[in-house]
This record gives sequence, C-alpha cells and structure tokens, in this order.
Amino acid sequence: MGTPVKDVIIITTGGTIEKTYNEFDGSLENRGTSIKNRILSKLRLPYTNISVYPLLSKDSLYMNDEDRALICATIKDQMQRDCPIVLLHGTDTMHISAEYCFKEIGTPKVPVVFTGAMIPMGFDDSDATQNVTEALLSAKLLPPGFYISFHNQVFKVPNVRKNREKGTFEETT
Repeated sequence: MGTPVKDVIIITTGGTIEKTYNEFDGSLENRGTSIKNRILSKLRLPYTNISVYPLLSKDSLYMNDEDRALICATIKDQMQRDCPIVLLHGTDTMHISAEYCFKEIGTPKVPVVFTGAMIPMGFDDSDATQNVTEALLSAKLLPPGFYISFHNQVFKVPNVRKNREKGTFEETT
C-alpha cells in the first residue's frame, strides 16, 4: 500500500524569497529562480513530486496588472494538471495578486497557495525555507481555493493583507 506520491507545481515570480546577493557589486536582486538549489534540494519530500515553473523574476513592487494577468493565465493553465499549486511572490503586493486571481478565476479546482519571504534565502534569519515548506504542506491538505501561507498561518483569499509593522500577514474583515 504505502503513502501515495502527490504532485505539486511551484510557480515562481520573484520577490524577496528569490533575491540573490551579488558579492561583486553588493546588489540584492531577482536574477532568476534559485528555489531548486537553495530550498528544495535541502528538503526531504519522498511523497511529493515538485515541478518548478519559472514565470517572472520581478520585485512585486514593480508588478502591474499585465503581470497579474500572466500569473492568472498561468494558474489557469497549470490547474489543468489537477495538482496543487504553490506560487512564490514578493510580499509587498502578494495579497493584491492573490485577490486579482480570485476575482478572475473564483474558486480554482485545486488549492493555490501564495507565499514569499520577508528575508531572502541565504541569510541566516531568512523565513524562506519555513514559508515554502509550510506552503507545500498546506497545498497538499487544503481544499480548492486561493490562500496565503505565511509564518505558520494560512489565510483564505480575499481579506488578507501584509502588516508592515509586524512583518507578516493577517486577516482583514
């Protein structure tokens, strides 16, 4: 019998979670996805097959509705595989993109979990690995819908916002 293996799709869009430090010029920027090498390779996921789909490499402060339409279209396309989806996104506008997708799609046929990080991967106090791990588990357990998973909490979209003072997300009414 055994535990069945479940497929999960990760769509990457950039944001702090994927920023990398360039030691030559001191910059911290989005330069493409590094999730496979920096997080997934360190996790033990014997019951999860992960497909990574790099979509954008952008700070979410610079995202616009064209980018959100692309994210939404990609989610619609990837939903056809009937696998949970985790979407890596910058925290500054993650709730805006999640609500945009909710308004465009309604309830998706699979769980779609947005997550990000306040501190980039590679920094000792980064929350990236924790948030990705929790989002992966959430995506496998939640019913279809849009969610934000962050700092050991899961919020159903809409009615979620970033609390800049606390450095995390919270539910709104």
